[in-house]
Amino acid sequence: MIRPELLKSLNELAAWAVAMGWCIRTTEAMKNLPLVANLTDLDRNVVPEGTPGLTVIVPARDEAENIAATLDTLMQQDYAGVMVVAVDDRSTDATGAIMDDYAARFPERVRVLHITELAYGWLGKTHALAQGLALAESEYVLFTDGDVLFSPSVLRRSLAYAVDERADHLVTVPTMQVKTWGEGVVLGFFQTLGLWATRPWKVSDPKAERDVIGIGAFNLFRREALVAIGGMMPQRLAVLEDITLARRMQAAGMRQRVAFAPGLVLVHWAAGANGLMRVMSKNLFSAFNFRPALALAACVGIALFCLGPLVGLFYWGTMVPGLLVVACLSIAYRMYGELSWIPAKYGWAFPLGAVAFIYAVVRSMVVVWKDRGVKWRGTLYPLRELRRHNSMRQWAKKAGEVRQPGGGGF
Repeated sequence: MIRPELLKSLNELAAWAVAMGWCIRTTEAMKNLPLVANLTDLDRNVVPEGTPGLTVIVPARDEAENIAATLDTLMQQDYAGVMVVAVDDRSTDATGAIMDDYAARFPERVRVLHITELAYGWLGKTHALAQGLALAESEYVLFTDGDVLFSPSVLRRSLAYAVDERADHLVTVPTMQVKTWGEGVVLGFFQTLGLWATRPWKVSDPKAERDVIGIGAFNLFRREALVAIGGMMPQRLAVLEDITLARRMQAAGMRQRVAFAPGLVLVHWAAGANGLMRVMSKNLFSAFNFRPALALAACVGIALFCLGPLVGLFYWGTMVPGLLVVACLSIAYRMYGELSWIPAKYGWAFPLGAVAFIYAVVRSMVVVWKDRGVKWRGTLYPLRELRRHNSMRQWAKKAGEVRQPGGGGF
């Protein structure tokens, strides 16, 4: 049995170790986050060299409330080389009709593809993106969603940065619209957790294999590079298709970049905390390749690194390291808040955000295991198939083949 004195010493040592981890990562972020490109800067207000073409692929299902606003902002872009492929993915509302109306009004700029049946062995969104990609002929393609709002200059600015950096893949980080207190709590924690998940300033480093960013609202690709890794086919059953694409591009040795653009791309992820919980319940378990042990280990890690230091504030031996973590959290919320527009005041609810995230992971795991798969848009996808197509190792193996001689890599 461990003596009380030894247990106390171990707790204090663990508290200091966690605090040092937070201090190191926060200091690293303070130093390097300003180095990440910001497309709102004056020197980013330029035209892409060579004026390459850009095809924006917009898959949507039952988005009648949002699709018109998305297409309006795309039609207002100040870059002439933009073509929109709107993909109606088996909608049961007026989404397809709204798309057709825009195609009739802007015949030179909008094409509409209606999907009436889902091909076997595909998720709806990956299938819709693949069909849209097949119609693209431009040098660059942008994958987005049917509920995203774009400022008039953001496509031009993003494309100019991608061309200047010779990027095969560029993510322009969208601004999450926060409409309720619950959304602020969850999204504020989510972005701060990013300190441990992915370092944006490392995305351009080909040696930083774990620092990968993919965001479905704004995934910009050089079309030849995307085709070189097999397009959407290898990940046809990938639930997190945006991150999967990013990892495949990284594994294939493609040039990746990320840029901030506060206020230039707007997304309202879900309505209220409950809406966010539902969305994350569908997606989160897939991030751990549907492996309960990995998901539970992540929950334990979040509890130790995010909640443990706050509990330590109530004990003399761990109060100082707890205060250091609180200081780091305050800095992180303010630092990221300037880029995401999520007010730093939500930092006070950080523990609630951590609990909500852990709950979402556990709920996602329980729901998927109960159903023995993922139910998405009326279709049940079995766990066995999902595991095979959501494996990080599988992504790296498939995409890495283009690195080999004759494999078609760049």
